[in-house]
Amino acid sequence: MSRFVDGVSCTNSKWREVSSFPSDSLEGDMEIHRPKSGKSLHKTPTGSPSGKTKSTGLESNDHHEGASSAALSALEETFRKFAMHGETRSTGKDLHGKNWSKLCKDCNVIDGKAVTLTDVDIVFSKVKGPSSRTITFQQFQDALQELSAKKFRQHSKEEATEKIYKLVEGKTPKITGVTKTISSPTVSRLTDVSKFTGSHKERFDPSGKGKGLAGRIDLVDKSGYVAGYKHAGTYDQKIQGGGK
Repeated sequence: MSRFVDGVSCTNSKWREVSSFPSDSLEGDMEIHRPKSGKSLHKTPTGSPSGKTKSTGLESNDHHEGASSAALSALEETFRKFAMHGETRSTGKDLHGKNWSKLCKDCNVIDGKAVTLTDVDIVFSKVKGPSSRTITFQQFQDALQELSAKKFRQHSKEEATEKIYKLVEGKTPKITGVTKTISSPTVSRLTDVSKFTGSHKERFDPSGKGKGLAGRIDLVDKSGYVAGYKHAGTYDQKIQGGGK
């Protein structure tokens, strides 16, 4: 009698040989065909168990650089405001000579002793380009450093630059010389609508408020009343009163 093992016909003697194999050897043969398990997807990170990085001295440097950049941005904002003051076409990237002088006056850089208006003009001509009439922000910083050496002579170069930056940071152009309303008897008489005569008088109501279009052209009165009738608008009231 024959039997089938893995699709192959075997006699009784062969079947006994196959069945007499120890189970361990069969498991060993089966393990040969088992797929190898892959590597674990979750890896423990290398480094310290707590996962915290060691602090270095770079943190203090980063903090100092951040403060410097903030001060620089405030200085640049002041430069942009003065560069655009009175200049409708300015983009805020170039500063004219007159606005440079105004900046030095408004920010108290000019004191009339250590730094004068002449010093400001000389420094502006020194830092600007040969054929240029404006200065950039970098040239603006160079000009302030030139003036800081004159204004703060008793301090070091770094301290003087920091002090003059503080004078300029966060400042805006001052508006001076604004035209004020002149109050005089002549002006009051010319603007008093109660004294107007002729066609000009018809442009205003008794309270002095302008009538608008009605004061400039003749509008057709469609109310049904004669012009100048004192009891205009009372007809409806009389009808309603009689009905009651």
